[in-house]
Amino acid sequence: MNFSNFILDNGKRISRDHFIHLVKIAKLDGKITDSEFKILHREGKKFGLTDPEVDELINTEDPYSYHPPYSLEDKFFELYNITEMILSDGIVTEDEKKMIKRYAIAAGIPDEFVDGLCQILLTGVKNGKREEELLNEFKKKYVSKLKRKS
Repeated sequence: MNFSNFILDNGKRISRDHFIHLVKIAKLDGKITDSEFKILHREGKKFGLTDPEVDELINTEDPYSYHPPYSLEDKFFELYNITEMILSDGIVTEDEKKMIKRYAIAAGIPDEFVDGLCQILLTGVKNGKREEELLNEFKKKYVSKLKRKS
């Protein structure tokens, strides 16, 4: 991935590919609901995209592959956004749960931690918890175990 795929927003590096993944999640059940559409536009603005650019990315069928970020924090924040998108319509299908798991595994989260991570995300986002709070919860439960394995 080249640097033009990244947008800087308040010092936070955000990947254009991540926004494409949010669009894919929104389209997973075959339609984009109004709440998903609003989230896409809200997140797009965070990424520095205009409404027409967001609409173009929503309507574009690009064969993007997933390029996960390097740091645990960035991986977690992407998964948080994916979970937020999935929960936006109030219905979580099995396919959507599988999608979170696939992205977690593709991001390099060890298999034995994926179910726990998904539970933290689904429950936490549903209850309105902030990204940082859920990341800390995940770190307390799993990162210490990961370090002991190394």
